[in-house]
Amino acid sequence: MNLQAAIFEALESLSANKVRTGLTILGIVIGVAAVIAMLAVGNGAQNTITGAINGVGTNLLFVFPGNQEQDVKNIKPLSQGDVTAISDTLQAPSIALVAPIIMSNFDVTFSGEQITSQVSGVTPAHESVRNDKLTEGSFISDQDMLGNASVAVIGPDVAEQLFGRTDGLVGETIRIEGQPFRIIGVMESRGGGMGGSQDNIVYIPLSTAQARLIHRNNNKYDVVFIQAVSPEQVTSASDEVSQILRTRHRTEIGVDDFTVLTQQDIVDTAQTITGVLTIFLGGIAAISLLVGGIGIMNIMLVSVTERTREIGLRKAIGARKRDILIQFLTESALLSLLGGIIGIALGWLIAFAVGKIAEATGNAFTPAVSLDAILLATIFATAVGLFFGIYPANRAANLEPVEALRYE
Repeated sequence: MNLQAAIFEALESLSANKVRTGLTILGIVIGVAAVIAMLAVGNGAQNTITGAINGVGTNLLFVFPGNQEQDVKNIKPLSQGDVTAISDTLQAPSIALVAPIIMSNFDVTFSGEQITSQVSGVTPAHESVRNDKLTEGSFISDQDMLGNASVAVIGPDVAEQLFGRTDGLVGETIRIEGQPFRIIGVMESRGGGMGGSQDNIVYIPLSTAQARLIHRNNNKYDVVFIQAVSPEQVTSASDEVSQILRTRHRTEIGVDDFTVLTQQDIVDTAQTITGVLTIFLGGIAAISLLVGGIGIMNIMLVSVTERTREIGLRKAIGARKRDILIQFLTESALLSLLGGIIGIALGWLIAFAVGKIAEATGNAFTPAVSLDAILLATIFATAVGLFFGIYPANRAANLEPVEALRYE
């Protein structure tokens, strides 16, 4: 029996009992659709997170107080002296800009509306270092810093929640912990980040924050953002920062009381986390495929029992064991392949619906259906059909013609 004849016979056999065939295929459809949708969600999450991180540039470094890899005693804070030393082009020629920041959560109000937002004290360099963009107005200036000005640049979430709009807000006055601040700019949306939403934020001059809101002894900073001269010099900039801080903090290599992270470090960490998440989701979805495969084996065993006399008759007129084996394997493979094709379409629709729901709720998240996921789901579905079809097919092929013809 050639393959073409086996396929036609399989289609004829499956179409003889459409309801049972449809229910069997349904298990594979659900399994494949789940795999496609889950992998799409995982890939979409990875693309969204890494895209948000890369959106601030590829030559960015982050300096935090404390050692994130080991417990170090007597941790010295990041001070203005550290920032001044790092900004010295003679000591750190690979560094272009340095932007320290202090931050805390405060109540922000306007005309009876109140929200809790992250209020950050920043310098004018922050705009360039973090690649911030404004939809209107201007960023904090050197004059604002020198005069301890009560001005603020707000994120789009803050604008939407307090004013119900994101434009025409320059000149309006909000209150932070009861203190008035005049809006001079509105940030462009940046979406979510590893630390939460980057749009629910208020920037005020660093000097104002230190004097009136976020009190830190000796000008301690929470984070120092550093922009390297170029992406190629990020490694050099990291080494220079580490050496300067080791000298100032009098720490040895390996016992740093600070942490320097590059943009690529954060991207790698995010990709590792989302990669594990994607594998986890795909593994859960693959269980559905196994359940569908068991359904195929069950139905094929029933089919073998129902067609025992037919098998005996085929053998009696010359059908070989191999012909019977190929016939039943073809049927199980077709069941899984048809289910896989329908499942791919359903999985794509589910991923598309998830993307639309995310868009409607204001989340910048787009599930990504990849060719790898489609090929993996299709191959796995076919393999499941063949694997779970082997036992029924082998059982049918081993039936004795005389005993099969006697079967009632």
